[in-house]
Amino acid sequence: MEKRTAVVTGGAGFIGSFVCEKLLKDGLRVICIDNFSTGHVRNIDAMLRNPDFQFLKLDINTPFDLESFSELEPFKVKFLGVQEVYHLAVPTVVNKFSEYRMQTLLANSVGTRNVLDMATKYKAKVVFGSAAVVYGGRRGDKEIFAEGDVGAFDHLNPRGCYNEGKRFAETMCATYADVNGIDVKIARIFRTYGPRMPLHHGHQIPDFILHALDGKDIVINGDEKAMTALVYVSDVVDGLVRLMHAEKGTTPVNLGSDVEIPMQAIAEQVIAMTGSAVHVTFAEPPPYLLALGLPSLTKVRESLGWMPLVRLEDGLKKTVEYIRANKALLTQ
Repeated sequence: MEKRTAVVTGGAGFIGSFVCEKLLKDGLRVICIDNFSTGHVRNIDAMLRNPDFQFLKLDINTPFDLESFSELEPFKVKFLGVQEVYHLAVPTVVNKFSEYRMQTLLANSVGTRNVLDMATKYKAKVVFGSAAVVYGGRRGDKEIFAEGDVGAFDHLNPRGCYNEGKRFAETMCATYADVNGIDVKIARIFRTYGPRMPLHHGHQIPDFILHALDGKDIVINGDEKAMTALVYVSDVVDGLVRLMHAEKGTTPVNLGSDVEIPMQAIAEQVIAMTGSAVHVTFAEPPPYLLALGLPSLTKVRESLGWMPLVRLEDGLKKTVEYIRANKALLTQ
């Protein structure tokens, strides 16, 4: 029997590269698509020598035909098609967001259409990596969001291309599923951390670690009351794969942590793990960044048997070790 073939868009990115690794380990052939806007070849370097892995450098915002790539001939895509699609491609830069606004807008709209057209052609199952931003920010005493909750936010501010873009992409996924009859599921991913997160992009956990290693004070975007909830990348990957194999119609589901922790406590753990003597300081958050709520995990526990398993202490330790070992490369 031929192996199943999966396409991972954004496959050289933070979460996408771990999805590729997991699928290879599970015995699938993997077509990794990325344009390196925020991903990097070092994330997939170890997989490039695997005969079941093929990388395509292309922009999903331009229509593409997998059968036109000669490097995919060993996968027999023309005859066997692809069976699974993990659509994770979108720029993820916090502190230089304005530079990626058009790419973000198009990835969430035109890019998603191109990916869904490809999935429709092969009748492939799709898992779309959406985000917690579709719920909007916390409002009043509303802190926990279940999948049936309707979000509210300003879709015309500069981050609307990401926030509203994710919501529109979800609508596109639901419409393709209804009209074309394909199996499309939506994963709403909350704050995720772990190795391979890019440095200097404004993501707080890797920047905490880098500052501590460099002897610079750690800067928290917020005040002493700032809180967050973090889920480790391997837990998210496990959730995405479980969702792919779940019954048709199991959508959307939240993937995240419902345990909130003070940002200052995380910073202090990083300082202790790195043996640094730096201090914690506070700054204004980037404009238009939503104060995200917490995910209700009831549905994902009941439908997928999923819950986050990696302790924060263990996940931070792995992330610190990765950044310490690769700091020179990560800062280039």
